[in-house]
Amino acid sequence: MTNKGRELSKAYDPSPIEDKWYAWWLETGLFSSTPDEEKEPFSIVIPPPNVTGSLHMGHALNNTLQDITCRYMRMKGKNVMWLPGTDHAGIATQNVVERQLQEQGISRHDLGRDAFVEKVWEWKEEYGSRIINQLKKLGASCDWSRERFTMDEGLSRAVRAVFVRLYKEGLVYQGKYIINWCPRCHTALSDLEVEHEPTEGMLYYVRYPFVDGDGGVTVATTRPETILGDVAVAVHPRDEGNAGYIGRQVRVPLCGRVIPIIEDNMVDPEFGTGLVKITPAHDPNDFLVGERHDLEPVQVIDETGRMNEKAGPDFEGMDRFEARRK
Repeated sequence: MTNKGRELSKAYDPSPIEDKWYAWWLETGLFSSTPDEEKEPFSIVIPPPNVTGSLHMGHALNNTLQDITCRYMRMKGKNVMWLPGTDHAGIATQNVVERQLQEQGISRHDLGRDAFVEKVWEWKEEYGSRIINQLKKLGASCDWSRERFTMDEGLSRAVRAVFVRLYKEGLVYQGKYIINWCPRCHTALSDLEVEHEPTEGMLYYVRYPFVDGDGGVTVATTRPETILGDVAVAVHPRDEGNAGYIGRQVRVPLCGRVIPIIEDNMVDPEFGTGLVKITPAHDPNDFLVGERHDLEPVQVIDETGRMNEKAGPDFEGMDRFEARRK
C-alpha cells in the first residue's frame, strides 16, 4: 500500500499561505508594542501614503526596507514600534469628494464647510482602508493598534500647538509670496499637486515708449494680460545691445504707469529682444527680481482668475485668457 501525497501545484499560489500566517502574526500580537524599561526602544513612523491613492512600486520598496529594519531590530531584542497611518492628501481628497457630490447635483458651497468636512470623513471611513489593506498584503509588521490619520484630533492639535510656538518665537510670519493657486478650488497647491502640461503658445512683442523723449523699447512676452501689472523692465548688465537703456524710464502700454529699466542677472539676453517685463505679482522669477530691487507688486488678476480693478475699467472682470486675446 502506498501513500499518495497531495500533488504539488505547478504554479505557487501565495494567497492562502500569506493570509494564514499574517492572520496568525496579528492574533498573537507579534507586531504590538508596549513600553518596556528592560528593552531598548526602536521606533519608525511610516511616511503616510495618501488615503486617496494606491500603493506604487516606490511605496513597496520603501515599506519593505522599513519592515526589514523593524524585523531585524526585533530579532536583536529591541522593543520595536512601527507606527502606521495615512495622509488626508489635502486637495486630492477634496476633489474626489467633490466629484461624488457633483454626480448628485450638489457642490461643496451648497453644503457649507462643516457639512463638507463631514462628507470627507464619511468618504475616508468608506474608502480609506484600501491603502492599509495593501500594506498588510505586503506583510508590513506595523503595530496596527496605533494606526493614525493626519486629520485625527490629537495630531491636528499637535500641529496647531507647534505652529503657535513657532509664531511666538518669531520663526513664522505672514508675508506675500508667489504660490500655486487653483482658481476653481480657491486654494493653494503644493508643487507636487501641480500637473504641468506643455502647450503651444506665442510671443507677443510690445512697445514701451520712453518717458523722456521719442522712441522706446520692445519687450517679448507670452502673457500679455499681465502687462497691466508691470513695475519694471529688466536688462542683463552685460547685454551690450540693451545695457544703454538701464536707468531710463518707460510707460506701461494701456495704463501709462511710469516704470524704470533696471539691470538683473536673471535676464536671458538670448530670449526675445533681451528685455524682460517684470511683474512680481504674477511670476515667481519676477517676484524675486522685485525683492532684490525693492519693487512694489501690482496684482491685476484675482483669486478667481479674472482681471481685477487694478487692471483698469477696460479689463476689470474679464477672464485672464479673454484679456490675453483682447
